[in-house]
Amino acid sequence: MAALPPDLRSALDEELGKYPQTRLTQSVERLSSRYRENSPATAPILSSEVDIAAYAGYRMPATYAAIHAVLAEAAFRAPGFAPRTQIDVGGGTGAAIWAAADVWPSLEDSTVVEQVPGAIALGRRLAGNAAVKAVRGSTWQRGLIDPDAPAPDADLVTLSYVLGELPGPRRADVVGWLAAKAGMLVLIEPGTPAGYERIVEARDRLVELGLFLVAPCPHEGACPIPRGKDWCHFSARLPRTGLHRQLKAGTLGFEDEKFSYVVASRTAPERAAGRILRHPVKRKGMVSLSLCAEAGLTETIVTKRHGADYRAARDAEWGGAWPPTQSTVD
Repeated sequence: MAALPPDLRSALDEELGKYPQTRLTQSVERLSSRYRENSPATAPILSSEVDIAAYAGYRMPATYAAIHAVLAEAAFRAPGFAPRTQIDVGGGTGAAIWAAADVWPSLEDSTVVEQVPGAIALGRRLAGNAAVKAVRGSTWQRGLIDPDAPAPDADLVTLSYVLGELPGPRRADVVGWLAAKAGMLVLIEPGTPAGYERIVEARDRLVELGLFLVAPCPHEGACPIPRGKDWCHFSARLPRTGLHRQLKAGTLGFEDEKFSYVVASRTAPERAAGRILRHPVKRKGMVSLSLCAEAGLTETIVTKRHGADYRAARDAEWGGAWPPTQSTVD
């Protein structure tokens, strides 16, 4: 499970403790309804301090888990990438800089660009409690997503859960703007059919721009998933604190955050030959894997006769890479 760092969790609990539980719950219900509309925002959704605190308590743990999972995969696929600088665009209360600092100890300087002053204020207070210097000393700037402005210039540029708030015709320009000076660009959207469509459009644009796809794609050819019939998405599991369960009106001690994503870089990665697109089907003596590979969508059967590969397949998970090193699987 991808839990919030202890320093972030305690700082967030302290901020939420400033407001009555009923007010936080009411804000969560209102924000949830607004986000489910899944339409471009015409005005900032976070309009009050209690809304911002409720949003952070409601969404920051799940956002952190998804971003951390994506960045960890990117780090694995690009082991030579050691970013010193990060710019998180539309960064809200800063989940991405916390996740990046945990994945890459090389990070020295992080900047969050956000349009809502209250989100900046809360994010800055949370960051001030960080044990990691790159987060504690982060820069917070008020700004809009504007392709006519100078492009974000950093080793790592991140944009999470924001493309869906932009008008469709602007997205290609925004992706090009984000990629213009980035060493590595990370784009994350909800793991819904609409979120995947935004990601696959961004993926196509990044390939047009000549960038290498780091993850999750095992190739730069056209996405083989039938458009409108299926979608590529993954999941990160995170624990729920007591307050988190109350805000979400949940009873389970965990939740699964579904997300779609693409990571692109200016240097070639150590890309997986295939990506597991569904939970592996595991039966006695056999594992069936649904894969995306350069040849397209495939089904691979791994049996006991494959030895080490079979043992690896028994441990394989949705979203993982396949085959393992020195595979004997045909």
